[in-house]
Amino acid sequence: MSAPEIVTFGEAMGLFLADAGTPLAHARRFTRTLAGAELNTAVALARLGHAVAFAGRVGDDPFGDDVRATLRAEGVDAGALRVDPSAPTGLLTRDQHGERRLRVVYHRAGAAGSRLTAGDLAALPIEQARALHVTGITPALGPTARAATLAAVERARAAGVPVSFDPNFRARLWSAEEAAKVLRPLALAADLVLAGEEEACWLSGCDDAAAAATWFLRRGARAVAVKRGARGAWVADGERALAIAARPVALPVDPVGAGDAFDAGFLSAWLREQPLERCGAVAAAVGAACVQSAGDLAGLPTGAELAALLDDETEVDR
Repeated sequence: MSAPEIVTFGEAMGLFLADAGTPLAHARRFTRTLAGAELNTAVALARLGHAVAFAGRVGDDPFGDDVRATLRAEGVDAGALRVDPSAPTGLLTRDQHGERRLRVVYHRAGAAGSRLTAGDLAALPIEQARALHVTGITPALGPTARAATLAAVERARAAGVPVSFDPNFRARLWSAEEAAKVLRPLALAADLVLAGEEEACWLSGCDDAAAAATWFLRRGARAVAVKRGARGAWVADGERALAIAARPVALPVDPVGAGDAFDAGFLSAWLREQPLERCGAVAAAVGAACVQSAGDLAGLPTGAELAALLDDETEVDR
């Protein structure tokens, strides 16, 4: 693969997904697939026609084998993905419902992904990329993963490579107080902030999506997208600010992964220098496509499928 357009890194996990509609406590049948915020976004971007590289750690086990095979099959460069023989690939088990609260059980403590180091990212060609995408999950995994995240962002900024950041706060991994000390500086270092509404307001201290977006823009962000779930999104770039309607989904199957898919759609259109409204529309379409299939990856659209969703006559540029 030539130099990647977009690079990212993080935790890749095996996922056991209960049959649709069956509460996890009563589930007896599961589908095995993969999960991980950055992995989801990497695959989504690759399907949209971008050259993507992914780095991280997986165990020397069948789940790690699956991560590597899936990334290769999706066209993602996994040359910087390290196999750790002393730790397993992380796992999670969850159910899937379109309308009710999900139950999720993680088996990630001490897993390979939590042992990520800055050295593991040495082979990731950050300086040659057009963008680095990071989330707030990786620095929550442990001290070395946190240091790796900060070092990667510093490398990108030193090279003039735009940083895309999704806070992705996970209360199971760390407290809000501890997280804010790390996530707020990362958000302020980002060129593109892609945050849920609650996260955006929390990190900015503002009361609503529009005010939060303005807060980030005044502190250096070039574009901000505040995700509001079924209420769409608020997007702004310093020149324009507008509400993006959520795309109607007649039968939502599985909401998990929609935020990662939204990130990929927005980042894809933004890197193609498309207008702000188009960035929001692409993001909403990719997110809506994701929730119509079970699992984090199955519903992610290709460029041709996205063009059809947007009623375009031509495929998204490849």
